[in-house]
Amino acid sequence: MMTAEIVDNIYRFESRKVFATLVRVLGDFDLAEEAMHDAFAAALQQWPQQGVPENPTAWLISAGRFKAVDAIRRRARLSELHPDLSRRIAEIESANQLLAQRDIEDDRLRLIFTCCHPAIDPKVQVPLTLREVCGLTTEEIARAFLISPATMAQRIVRGKAKIRDAGIPFAIPSLTELPARMDSVLSVIYLVFNEGYCASIGDSLTRVDLSDEAIRLARLLVQLCEDLEANDPEAKGLLALMLLHESRRNGRIDEEGNIVLLEAQDRTLWDQKLIAEGRALVEQSLRSRRFGAYTIQAAISAVHSVAPTASDTDWSQIVALYDVLLRIENSPVVELNRAVAIAMRDNVASGLEIIDTLLASGELQDYYLAHSARGEFLKRLGRNQEAKSAFEKSLALAKQEPEQRFLRKQIALVSGD
Repeated sequence: MMTAEIVDNIYRFESRKVFATLVRVLGDFDLAEEAMHDAFAAALQQWPQQGVPENPTAWLISAGRFKAVDAIRRRARLSELHPDLSRRIAEIESANQLLAQRDIEDDRLRLIFTCCHPAIDPKVQVPLTLREVCGLTTEEIARAFLISPATMAQRIVRGKAKIRDAGIPFAIPSLTELPARMDSVLSVIYLVFNEGYCASIGDSLTRVDLSDEAIRLARLLVQLCEDLEANDPEAKGLLALMLLHESRRNGRIDEEGNIVLLEAQDRTLWDQKLIAEGRALVEQSLRSRRFGAYTIQAAISAVHSVAPTASDTDWSQIVALYDVLLRIENSPVVELNRAVAIAMRDNVASGLEIIDTLLASGELQDYYLAHSARGEFLKRLGRNQEAKSAFEKSLALAKQEPEQRFLRKQIALVSGD
């Protein structure tokens, strides 16, 4: 593999880890971003002659620190620098160049907790973390929150300014501070996983780097809770949910990259090791009797995971779990998923009636999966013209190429093409 390809791969999979450590060391988001890119540029220049270092991530962090010092010095002569900047340079230069690997691994979790500090507006916490910790673009985050990119960019800038002006530390919170930030941190990790499990836009259904990173962060969070003796069942519930979803990755697309619906998947392709781990975590969380929405969603996935075929699925149990979930998290998306379960337990017409009511309320009009599910139910009822219209609405809203391809195929089927 050419050096440029190696650097590109490291950038895709490790750049946010490098960035997180640089933020901790430099104490400034923008300076860390600039230093990170300078470090990767230096790698492209030096590694072809010197070879790829044994620990590329540590090399990039060290290079980034020195690039940051150079950047500060370029802005003004050292003797005339503001005392705070002079002190910052001294701190950076005195930092240990051989960072412990555990420190580097923990830095992204530290940064998540920083972005989710109670002093930051709750509407800003999650978008800020998705942008700065996980590297999602402002446009991707804006789509997830259904607001304009310009508005989202303003929120992110405001969040970074709050961290700087309030002197919020880049640190893991204490036991007493942990509960106030846990919900936001769990939400961030789940959103990262969702973007990796079903990318919001692009040529690929999934982004393995994001889903892997979300699972890694959840494992760190569970371990942190255990280390602090702050047992949080929802941390285990979230990890279980992601593992159970991830176990189906190999069955979700065919050899041509086309989407395969859950009921049509080859279940021999599912990862039984991940299923076993996920189910064990679900059971631990349920036994605590302090579980929440993530654990219930994981329990639903666990029911799917033990069914040898789609027809063997215990839909009655799944509907009952959705009933519990609705009491915890009353959202139209949960109602949509419950409608699908009712259609499978009872009949398609019953599920369609619920979806029509949801769409009539206006809450899911811009949600392509609601129209797709409606189209599927109409197709099964033989109402092909209505199904075609529903699939066309879904296609107009879908942003991801594999989903668009799937919907075009459904339109062709109901059109008799």
